[in-house]
Amino acid sequence: MNCRSCADLLTSEILNLGFAPPSNSYLSQDQLSKPEKHFPLRILACETCWLVQTADFLAPEELFTATYAYLSSTSDSWLLHSQKFVQDISAEMNLNLESFVVEIASNDGYLLQYFKDAGVPHLGVEPALGPAEIARSKGIETLCEFFGESLAIEISTNRGKADLIIGINVFAHVPNLNDFTAGLARLLTEKGTISLEFPHLLNLIKGNQFDTVYHEHFSYLSIGSVKKLLSRHSLEIYEVINLKTHGGSVRINIGHSGVHPVSKSVGNVIQEETSAGLFRIEALSSLQEGAVTAKHNLLTFLLDSKRLGKTVIGLGAAAKGNTFLNFAGITSDLLPFVSDGAKSKQGMLLPGSHIPIVSPEEVLDMHIDIGIIFPWNLYAELSAQYKALLGPDVDLIPANYFLEM
Repeated sequence: MNCRSCADLLTSEILNLGFAPPSNSYLSQDQLSKPEKHFPLRILACETCWLVQTADFLAPEELFTATYAYLSSTSDSWLLHSQKFVQDISAEMNLNLESFVVEIASNDGYLLQYFKDAGVPHLGVEPALGPAEIARSKGIETLCEFFGESLAIEISTNRGKADLIIGINVFAHVPNLNDFTAGLARLLTEKGTISLEFPHLLNLIKGNQFDTVYHEHFSYLSIGSVKKLLSRHSLEIYEVINLKTHGGSVRINIGHSGVHPVSKSVGNVIQEETSAGLFRIEALSSLQEGAVTAKHNLLTFLLDSKRLGKTVIGLGAAAKGNTFLNFAGITSDLLPFVSDGAKSKQGMLLPGSHIPIVSPEEVLDMHIDIGIIFPWNLYAELSAQYKALLGPDVDLIPANYFLEM
């Protein structure tokens, strides 16, 4: 296995979660009679450029299929986050009818709809057919392809270069980082901006967020490792903004080298990463012990609750929940079902654990003692919704409670 960024040989494994199916490969009842593929779920660290990445076992075409179930528009808080970003960046860059915005991994048009409403010319690139078709139904032009240098050349030829390229929670999902980054450089205008958001490796290590590890996440990114990758393509980070989304993310604004003044925020974050040990194997390797401890915490809690006769259910059929449940070996005997508001998931089964997914309406008349919110980054939003549904007596616990115990 070689590093996706610098191509050096990888020898340092920092986390091994055993075998698991892809976290977004939800199953229908009919599929239970067929074999379910499980793949090793391991992450390695490059001691040359300090990129952290999964070991390769799956091609992206096997992950982002026509039935890919994640839809960004199902979260109200995420829509508000996206709308505010569009408003802020449009004002900052003076985007108008003459501008051109491209979003990579545009999903169901959750963000580009706001550029559409403002009349800013735009284009979405989304490899999964299901979300792409939803975006098209909203009148958002969407290419159903994987982004890389060849597609960047095609877009540049047909539509011109982009003033703003957006990639929200896509950079970590890219198997060929250098081809993708070369595409960004090719597509960007001379003075344009690339705005990427991704979960920050710093928060993963500090918060024991091993449940954010899954096959769709090819890389786990620090500002230090990304800076080295971008420099090979004559791009540089000129601003870093810390975000609360997804348990602690960063937004990095990027331009062609030497074009934009570089903010002190870049050096400050790299210094913080250095102090936290992100460029030392010893600190990164602490993740394994933390994952095992969290597994034991959750199992103990569920077993104790069952002995006490308490009904515990899951709330939110999220990929991070699937990582946690499969690593812990939990099935429907301890967690009878998970409730989720996404219609695309209702009636399906979680991958690996085969726990049924039901709609929020189906739990209205049930006596529920405890609900575990697996997408803990959406705790505020989901706890308000389920308190209204289940009543004030239900105890709602974010899954990261077990990570931090």
